[in-house]
Amino acid sequence: MLKNKKLGFIGGGNMAEAMIHGLLSASFIAAKNIFVAEPLAAKRKTLRAKYKIVVSADNREVVKKCDVLVLAVKPQILREVLVDIRLSMNRAPLVISVAAGVPIAIIDRALRNNKNSKFSVVRTMPNTPALVQEGVTAIAAGKYVSVTDMKIAHCIFEAVGRTVAVDEDQLDAVTGLSGSGPAYIFTLIEALSDAGVKMGLAREAANTLTIQTVLGSAKLARDSGKHPGELKAMVTSPAGTTIFGLHALEAGSLRATLMNAVEEATLRSRELGRIACDEDSAL
Repeated sequence: MLKNKKLGFIGGGNMAEAMIHGLLSASFIAAKNIFVAEPLAAKRKTLRAKYKIVVSADNREVVKKCDVLVLAVKPQILREVLVDIRLSMNRAPLVISVAAGVPIAIIDRALRNNKNSKFSVVRTMPNTPALVQEGVTAIAAGKYVSVTDMKIAHCIFEAVGRTVAVDEDQLDAVTGLSGSGPAYIFTLIEALSDAGVKMGLAREAANTLTIQTVLGSAKLARDSGKHPGELKAMVTSPAGTTIFGLHALEAGSLRATLMNAVEEATLRSRELGRIACDEDSAL
């Protein structure tokens, strides 16, 4: 899918590097066909030495060379970057954004120039486990995105985990669930490890037991095809230790708290999207 494509990244931060590492490890694309525009000289040097890819300090230089362009910059500077590169987009590449909260319509408007008024824009929401090739990315298509464009987008993010296709108006919920989700899981890991220490375990042992339990349980849930409730029942014997622990979780409203966390994060994502739209319309 990417063998004959030239892939460009605007921004060479953690997410871009994770994607580059995954793509090269999976042999989805040759290093010579990956281009990165990165303002920091030290980062450019590291990326070039580590991955043998082409790096530049000039966004427009990268744009001119690429068939597929990944916008991997912070949402706060995205519009500035788009205005900078729009006159260089002669070939109208497939544009993939990983900038949280910035709607496709804003990206499309900012890119328009006299040469082209139709851009294939894909908006995505990856999460931080992509750094270890175990992420999940939700992908939403803009108005002019083709079936082939979507296949390319899925191919890129499958190099760092799994993908799901969603409508753009579902991306706020994705942000609240999987985008913010790693922080919820890290909090649970920390709490379970602390509990182990409270019960007399050494910190290193408590951490190992907790992390491997979370990792193994997630893999079992993914690979078994069973409903989480069914898997939970497999661990829960009558009058055993697990049911007493589960009762304590229910008494502490763990389930409701997690649902509230996803809801609050989703609402905040929607609010940030509205702010971005208001700021764009004021320009």
